[in-house]
Amino acid sequence: DGVFVVSSSGAVTHERTVEQERHARTRAKLKQLLLDGQLEQREVEVEVTPNSPMLDMMMPQGAPEGMENFTQMLQDMMPKRTKKRTVKVSEARRILLDQEFDKLIDAEDVTADALERVETLGIIFLDEIDKIAGERGQAGGPDVSREGVQRDLLPIVEGSNVQTKYGMVKTDHVLFVAAGAFHVSKPSDLIPELQGRFPIRVELKPLTEADFVRIMTEPENALTKQYAALVAAEGASLSFTPDGIAEIARVAAHVNDRMENIGARRLHTVMTTLLEDVLYDLPDASTTKVDVDAARVRDRLKTIVEDEDLRKYIL
Repeated sequence: DGVFVVSSSGAVTHERTVEQERHARTRAKLKQLLLDGQLEQREVEVEVTPNSPMLDMMMPQGAPEGMENFTQMLQDMMPKRTKKRTVKVSEARRILLDQEFDKLIDAEDVTADALERVETLGIIFLDEIDKIAGERGQAGGPDVSREGVQRDLLPIVEGSNVQTKYGMVKTDHVLFVAAGAFHVSKPSDLIPELQGRFPIRVELKPLTEADFVRIMTEPENALTKQYAALVAAEGASLSFTPDGIAEIARVAAHVNDRMENIGARRLHTVMTTLLEDVLYDLPDASTTKVDVDAARVRDRLKTIVEDEDLRKYIL
């Protein structure tokens, strides 16, 4: 590759040919274009290592962890085959990065570290625990199955060894947090053994109007932003004024007080009723801008708020 020149003093120098110089210049230009992001839509050919779908098909759904480990062992024993794919530069970069990361990561160290963190820093949240609470002493019915679920949870909450696909996990130092609405049942309906494993009890206050305002404005995917995006898909714009948001919050809090308190879920039903006519007429209407202010909210929801039988209008 190139020409080696020996001087009279015996020194050897390497000189590139014209073809090599041209190749080097072209390579440098392509590198600069790649760094500038001008080749993102170009298609290139890369070699990838596909997964083994046959092995995944061999393992039935819901198989025990030992079967999953056996399947993983078979995948590791089989020779790694590669196939060529034609993809865009942006996707090729991601594929190549993933392949290089896989080479640098020691799976055993990652698994050991994950198991240690789970056992020492793990937090498990048990939601809707009120659904398995029932009156004790019943001879049959659904309360029997509820108590059975509680007794199945008891050894895990107390501390035991749980088999996972990555190995045994000790739950002795895992923090368990349980939550439930307890509209029908109460915490004392849980079996005493399970109650003793949750010594700290906290009762949350109902959401206020200020809380509803924050829910509709602060989250990245707030409900108001979702409806604005939905209307934008039809070529129109939807905006909520501050007094309109405050009025929606007032209605949601008022309805929660007068009937079953379902928390922030109330906003979905209120917003659906508020914008029902707008979303229905929008595809055929020539409207390009919709403003939701306090007057519009009061006009649309006035009869609903004043009616005593709210269940007919808002679920």
